[in-house]
Amino acid sequence: MKKLFILAAALMSLSACSTTEKGAAIGAGAGAIVGGVATNSVAGAAVGAAVGGVAGAVIGRVAGEPNECYYRDRRGELYRAACPKG
Repeated sequence: MKKLFILAAALMSLSACSTTEKGAAIGAGAGAIVGGVATNSVAGAAVGAAVGGVAGAVIGRVAGEPNECYYRDRRGELYRAACPKG
């Protein structure tokens, strides 16, 4: 029961975060679990949390911009513009 309250508190604290922060938190948690299980050590969990946090932040950042698309022009340069509606 105690674990359920801790999990509920953690999920409620994420409700006020941006998508980047949510992605970082979820990625860090998942990375820590995978790193800890894979290496069976605290160091592996720490590395997994760091890598997962960065990856989650990047994914959360991209997911937080739903109205922007990336395009390439004729010269191959990347630019951002509003996505077409449809």
